Amino acid sequence: MSHSQAESVIKNIIREIGQECAMKGQTVSETLVAFMVKAVVLDPRNEFNVDRTLTKNDVQKLIKLCVSRLLDAVNPSLDTIKMQVYFDMNYTNRVELLNEQHRVLEARLAPVSREITDNRARTREELESIYRKIVSYVLLRSGLGSPTDIKVVREATAALQSVFPQTELGVFLSLSKKDKERQLKELTMIVTGIRLFNKDCGKGGEGIDDLPAILNEAIPAATQPIDAELRASQDLAYRYTAVLEMMRESPHRNIEARLSMLKEALFNVRQHEAFLCIILSDVITCAQEVEMMDKQFAAQIEQLKNTVQAKSAVPTSQVFPIFLALANLWTSFQDEILLLSFLTNLTGSLQQFLGIHAQLFPDDVMESLLEGVTVKSDEQRIKETMGIKVNVSDFKEQEWLFPETTANFDQLLIQYRGFCAHTLAEKDGLLLPGNPAIGILKHKEKYYTFSSKESAYVFAQNPDMFIQLIGEKAKECAELIQLLELHHQFESLAPHSQVRSGDKRSVKPITKCDSSTQTDTHILPPTIVKSYEWNEWELRRKAIKLANLRRKLTHSVQTNLSHMRRDDSTQVYLLKDFGTQTKLDNSSNVPKPQIFLAGLRGGSTSTTCMVKVNLTRAVDET
Repeated sequence: MSHSQAESVIKNIIREIGQECAMKGQTVSETLVAFMVKAVVLDPRNEFNVDRTLTKNDVQKLIKLCVSRLLDAVNPSLDTIKMQVYFDMNYTNRVELLNEQHRVLEARLAPVSREITDNRARTREELESIYRKIVSYVLLRSGLGSPTDIKVVREATAALQSVFPQTELGVFLSLSKKDKERQLKELTMIVTGIRLFNKDCGKGGEGIDDLPAILNEAIPAATQPIDAELRASQDLAYRYTAVLEMMRESPHRNIEARLSMLKEALFNVRQHEAFLCIILSDVITCAQEVEMMDKQFAAQIEQLKNTVQAKSAVPTSQVFPIFLALANLWTSFQDEILLLSFLTNLTGSLQQFLGIHAQLFPDDVMESLLEGVTVKSDEQRIKETMGIKVNVSDFKEQEWLFPETTANFDQLLIQYRGFCAHTLAEKDGLLLPGNPAIGILKHKEKYYTFSSKESAYVFAQNPDMFIQLIGEKAKECAELIQLLELHHQFESLAPHSQVRSGDKRSVKPITKCDSSTQTDTHILPPTIVKSYEWNEWELRRKAIKLANLRRKLTHSVQTNLSHMRRDDSTQVYLLKDFGTQTKLDNSSNVPKPQIFLAGLRGGSTSTTCMVKVNLTRAVDET
């Protein structure tokens, strides 16, 4: 079967499933149906062979299974998949959302802009009409008041006339279409800046809301309910985890039937927690942007006041850039309002996928299950394992990363959203938070954390086996693919947003170690010229000395003291030490020579007469 034929078959299957669900009173989106088809085919329990072509019976079986799963009213797994599909189709990061909003605004303004740029006004009435249209365009584009409010229109007209009087219309109309559009945008920003400055000075600002003040109230108001929902989901997750752990330790208790339902409920709240963390992160970014823009706006207003200072005329080159900056900042405030509204609405929309918890596990049921069980939070679990580390010397081939030896430790992309890889595989999908301080295992350029030292040791012995086990578990529970971010293993089920943006990139660890270097004080030889002299009097003195030397002679004499005093040296060969060994050890004593000279001092005679007397004893006498 060709690729196009296969696509056609799948589209028909999706359409048929959608129609069957609609007939039974359940409206489902095509995206949800497509995900469910892939999930059902992947599940090994359904025995679909992805390598061969689906038969007619296979198609009927697939449709029946998908419809039954989509119509299951009490199924946490289905709710999680619905939540994932909804979030994937509706969530947009701030850059894409704002770009889309600006595109929508341009599209809405295009007809008004065309009316102005394509106009061939000649008469006075036509010129007045086109001027009014420019005022309307400025108001619509800036969003500062309604074009139907007469006070707002008057204020905007006065501001426009100060920078673009009606007499300039002839020059404006003679420009090319692109230049007209560019000038319209620039005029909008300058008029916006003027009106904002007038509002701050108390001389206008009709129809302009105080966006900075609104945002400073709206951000905390939006953060509190998100925080509350996040805490509620986390508390539920902690309770489900505690019950699942207890059921693992004491399987004899009569609650095994609820085990899979509990796990699916845990996956549901963990997914909700993950989405709320993304939303909360965006709200915090909003707050930081607003705080920064508040300061910039106040600084620009202050600079403008100092520039104007009640002068009757100010050069446009000084004030226009400030007006443009004010308009840009105000547009950013409007963007933040839009973002905050979008994030608040998205948080509320996720509530519809959580109703199953109160239905399946109401408070009284949970209390009975939790009787005698200690509920621990993620923080408590991590705190219990602090100070425990993997001993690197126990592993010869694996590489471990620790916070003290890795510079970008916090930025590493941990697999399975930071949950313990060993517990996930060994305990059939139990989600326990991993503690990076125990040590992060680097295996095939991916990073894994563990909830205990023992789990780390067991996983490190055979990582590939455990990774495969988690993959098999994800085939049975398709919601785990997005929850644990397993898209590299299941490309066909990667969410649309991930394929589109590809914003999550793996960060490589920057390992660090203690090292020191020593630098010589003077590496190069000194280049100081000792004979150099800068003082002209000193140079003159040396010149005179040299001139005088020309008329003098040098003599040398040798005295009794200097005679035979020169240094000399000779080279000699040192004597060699020799030794011999004999069988007989013997010694002899040689007589000491005794030779005397008499008469050397003279005597009574005039000539000296020396007498040599040898008193040395014979050898045989000694």
